[in-house]
Amino acid sequence: MSAENGKNSTPDTLAGPRPEPLRFYGTTWVHHDGGYTARRAGLAVGSLVLAAAACFVLRVAYQGLQIADIGSFVTLLMIVMFAVCSALAFRHTWSGFTTRPDPDRQASLRGLLAIGFVGSLLAYFLRTFTEAPGEKLHRAEYEKAREEYERRTTRRTGNPSKKRRGK
Repeated sequence: MSAENGKNSTPDTLAGPRPEPLRFYGTTWVHHDGGYTARRAGLAVGSLVLAAAACFVLRVAYQGLQIADIGSFVTLLMIVMFAVCSALAFRHTWSGFTTRPDPDRQASLRGLLAIGFVGSLLAYFLRTFTEAPGEKLHRAEYEKAREEYERRTTRRTGNPSKKRRGK
């Protein structure tokens, strides 16, 4: 049964820390196996298509405001609001790929990120060209955990008090 491990995509039982799965990638980011490249390409296209569809929906909303004839000031406010929220969401999402976001700040920005979802989708799209989004952060944390584990489990051999001294 142990010969089947690894061949049927059943993870081998290794001692030590486990890699944290990424959304849509699982743990394929560790060795870039299991369809990793196809997933990156598919998710890049998918996030771009979703961003384009979101822009279409925003355009329909803009046309609804034009038809309602609510005035140019409110229309301008809506455009500025979506532009600013998208820019802030892009920046927040992009920085979240390299550092762990603060949970309290994340909760306070939830509404802003929901309004600026187009920026988040574009950040995800652009990041997939270099890596799975968040892979660099997860890889650094995983390698650090592996190094610490190796240091803790490495044992010295022999008794140091019986060490031969050179003459």
